[in-house]
Amino acid sequence: MTVIKEEDLIESIADAVQFISYYHPADYIAHLARAYEREQSPAAKDAMAQILTNSKLCAEGRRPICQDTGIVNVFLKVGMQVRFDTNRDLQAICDEGVRRGYLHPDNPLRASVLDDPLFTRKNTRDNTPCIVNVELVQGNTVDVQVAAKGGGSENKSKFVMLNPSDSVVDWVLKTVPTMGAGWCPPGMLGIGVGGTAEKAMLMAKESLMEDLDMHELLERGPSNEIEQMRIELYEKVNALGIGAQGLGGLTTVLDVKIKTFPTHAASKPVAMIPNCAATRHAHFVLDGSGPAHLQRPSLSDWPDVNWAPDYKASKQVDLDRLTKEEVASWQPGQTLLLSGKMLTGRDAAHKRIQDMLAKGEPLPVDFTNRIIYYVGPVDPVRDEVVGPAGPTTSTRMDKFTEMMLAQTGLIAMVGKAERGPVAIDSIKKHQSAYLMAVGGAAYLVSKAIRQAKVLAFEDMGMEAIYEFDVVDMPVTVAVDARGESVHQTGPKEWSARIAGIPVVTA
Repeated sequence: MTVIKEEDLIESIADAVQFISYYHPADYIAHLARAYEREQSPAAKDAMAQILTNSKLCAEGRRPICQDTGIVNVFLKVGMQVRFDTNRDLQAICDEGVRRGYLHPDNPLRASVLDDPLFTRKNTRDNTPCIVNVELVQGNTVDVQVAAKGGGSENKSKFVMLNPSDSVVDWVLKTVPTMGAGWCPPGMLGIGVGGTAEKAMLMAKESLMEDLDMHELLERGPSNEIEQMRIELYEKVNALGIGAQGLGGLTTVLDVKIKTFPTHAASKPVAMIPNCAATRHAHFVLDGSGPAHLQRPSLSDWPDVNWAPDYKASKQVDLDRLTKEEVASWQPGQTLLLSGKMLTGRDAAHKRIQDMLAKGEPLPVDFTNRIIYYVGPVDPVRDEVVGPAGPTTSTRMDKFTEMMLAQTGLIAMVGKAERGPVAIDSIKKHQSAYLMAVGGAAYLVSKAIRQAKVLAFEDMGMEAIYEFDVVDMPVTVAVDARGESVHQTGPKEWSARIAGIPVVTA
């Protein structure tokens, strides 16, 4: 009988939470580095360069890879010869580990978990509770996987009940384009097939904890039908041309994982969950000898990629003197370096603004001729003015876009991924623009922020309205004043290139 002390599990989970916040798995870096080397799309290659540079900076500085430090999933395989020395249940033990990990004073992580998902949606302030999955297995150890799943990729999870004769490959290829770029590709797809609805979803999530091995699989060739399907999906999803950050390119996924389980004769449940460019997970085993010790990666694991602003190829923009005329002059795909003062705001801030306008109340901030950045930053430490501050998924703000452009004086927006038809129509109507920052480069982006202060809605925590003073913050014009979206034109161009079809340009 192995005795696992409560404190050993708590300490191990807390350490893992910190570890995965700033260390990418080595297999992810290796696969992304290969994709970067072969990428031919300039926009996608630049995005990958930012992600790789950000990753190394985070490893060196021990700061979060992404401002969205995720909701924690803890997978426990508990040996039946194990006894826990505790008076608490496993949920409470795991929550304490997460609490300590997220509140670590040297690297505090953003609290994103809200209690009461239906009504009050009040932040728990310590990212608890976590999601605990327990499996009883043979043995005398506790096998633990800790993962932190960001909302952008989790929100793109898909599930379907196919007919037994339906093709999983066809469903995946039909579904991936509908996911947009909010899941921050290049990443991976986890697919669960079989069992029941909840079993398929669980398998899809668990598969994302596996090591990336697509490079090795392609070199040696498939040894079974599952591996053959993985290769087929890898090649066909990449042939869609979605590319890094949805800008169009050769690599959308670095790997595809598939787990299966027996199912009912009338059923074919299929779940698909993407993992983003901030993929975060760690594995350890407790055997009763004490807490786990995770092996730090070597900085030599990262490629020699050091992104820096390209002053020759990019237009420098003074936000403090920005005019509607200048915004209307920006071209789709153009890279800009923003300097000056910008405002921030996410879902909750937009909803409060909407309520205030409906009541005829004055807004606490003047948005006239300003840019808003969709971001919820991590709290700063030491000499930082702000912690990692990468963009959040912009489509969540689509329903507020007409209100902001028509009623507040706002003239442009910054976020990640594509905008939907409603937002694009408003952008075109008001001769505005939408700019895209790279998701998965949060610490790198924060280096451009020289001052930060809360202007309004302080009670919302990371969802408050800040004013950032930025210098050379890199963005791409994703939707211009005429309503052209690079998230539509880019993938269309690169899917044609990959297929060998001549590309017709205007």
